[in-house]
Amino acid sequence: MSNAQNTGNEARDMRPTRLRDALRQARIEAADRTGVVVELRDAEVARLEILNEALDPLFAEVPEQVDLFDRGVSQGETPRLWIDVVAHIVMGRDKRIYRFVQDTRFGRIVIAESHDVPVIVDAVTGYVARRMIEREHAMVATPAAAEPVVEKKPRGRGFGMFVLGFLLGAVALFGLALYASLKNL
Repeated sequence: MSNAQNTGNEARDMRPTRLRDALRQARIEAADRTGVVVELRDAEVARLEILNEALDPLFAEVPEQVDLFDRGVSQGETPRLWIDVVAHIVMGRDKRIYRFVQDTRFGRIVIAESHDVPVIVDAVTGYVARRMIEREHAMVATPAAAEPVVEKKPRGRGFGMFVLGFLLGAVALFGLALYASLKNL
């Protein structure tokens, strides 16, 4: 009886070990397959961080009260260096070219594309300057439209013109009737 219990216990103890070993082996195989992808992603992130450091002097000059820019590297499926909520830098298909893009309501536009960090830094500098000017224009308070000056016509003048017209009409009719009666005589 005790041999039957031991055999049952040994079988239970071996199964988790086999599954554990199988899971470990599957993880190793998956890591080998994705190792290349991870290395490429790590290389993209490293290149974006180099560009991020090259942008530090530019963003040091941006006044603190300007809160348009939220710069940082996101490490998702496609790593990106975000400049603000609508513009970011991604690596091109060859993973060596920087692509500075902006999302618009009509789609994504490429602002600049280059292998060189200084070229992208210049493009980002121009973009930041344009965004700051747009902010200044938006922040300018438009003066309230002055109420149009409307000349108020005196009410008595309109009524006076009516009375004058009525009197002139009555005089004209009286004159016409007088002329007609004198002609018949």
